[in-house]
Amino acid sequence: MTRTDDVTGGRARLAVVFGGASVACWFCCPFWMMVWAFALPMGLTGVVRGFIEWRAASREGVGRAEPLIGLALATVGTAAAVAYMIFVFTHPDLPIQG
Repeated sequence: MTRTDDVTGGRARLAVVFGGASVACWFCCPFWMMVWAFALPMGLTGVVRGFIEWRAASREGVGRAEPLIGLALATVGTAAAVAYMIFVFTHPDLPIQG
């Protein structure tokens, strides 16, 4: 049985997966009004998981590059979702809200 703080586990780091998915949503789907609702939770999950993996990697003495990459990707995806959400909610004259 693996420990709960074992982040390697022979599989892809979850921070990279969630961070990459949150960024990929913005590039792959042209319907941004629907994308931000998926990208925001994925990005926030990637940020939290990236921080957890980074701390675990520093405790175990293994490479911290992958958790930092996942953390950066998740931060970009989350920031894009929040920026788009703020833009849409501050512009009530957009046709999509009417």
